[in-house]
Amino acid sequence: MRIAVCDDEEKFRTQAREMIDKLAGSIDVIVDAYEDGRKLLAAFDTNPYDVLFLDIEMPAMDGITLAKKLRERSDKIYIVFLTGHVEYALEGYEVNALRYLTKPVQEDKLREVLRFVMDQSTSKRQLMIKEDGEELLLNVSDIIYMEAQNQYVMIYATDGEHLVRYNIGDFEEQLKTDGFFRVHRGYLISLAKVKKLVKNGVLMETPDGEIDVPVSRSNVKPLKEALYAYVENSAF
Repeated sequence: MRIAVCDDEEKFRTQAREMIDKLAGSIDVIVDAYEDGRKLLAAFDTNPYDVLFLDIEMPAMDGITLAKKLRERSDKIYIVFLTGHVEYALEGYEVNALRYLTKPVQEDKLREVLRFVMDQSTSKRQLMIKEDGEELLLNVSDIIYMEAQNQYVMIYATDGEHLVRYNIGDFEEQLKTDGFFRVHRGYLISLAKVKKLVKNGVLMETPDGEIDVPVSRSNVKPLKEALYAYVENSAF
């Protein structure tokens, strides 16, 4: 996830970056800071951001004007205004602002914004697979776990099973930032679907009940650490 903070106050830019880095934890997040909206626009044209925190009152280009120019470039970005003046709220509707945060920003309020954006991003993420010669888009949030079967991978999802000719290691790489963990050389699970840790395995929650997936001895401790980190990040 790429995040930009634009504010003419250096102290606030530093504080905002540190707070976002702290809340993001192990989640893959890049945070850039700009003191001038014109520099942010130039950077956005080269490599767009997912979330923008914009100060409204800036000398060179105010946050509302900046937001309008950014919205012309993308209708998918999340825009959060930073201000101490509620009267600007009506103008924010023109650019479909996600939220207003008063300065100095409270950590719990910033946590709510980041949690919402992450939930939205995960729920919209899709995986392209080829099944029986046809291409299919599978929602990442619907995947429960995967099992390697020789040259194939069986994907167990909330809508059923999907057998694809693929390498489970490639799936592991694609889904490493989506809360998935390789518990065994032949199994990749969604941490969000874990019900309980059991001896030599993990119970996964499926529409038909609980399924016991094996966990290799070397992965027991790393799995616990991954679960703790996932729960912590999910709570922010």
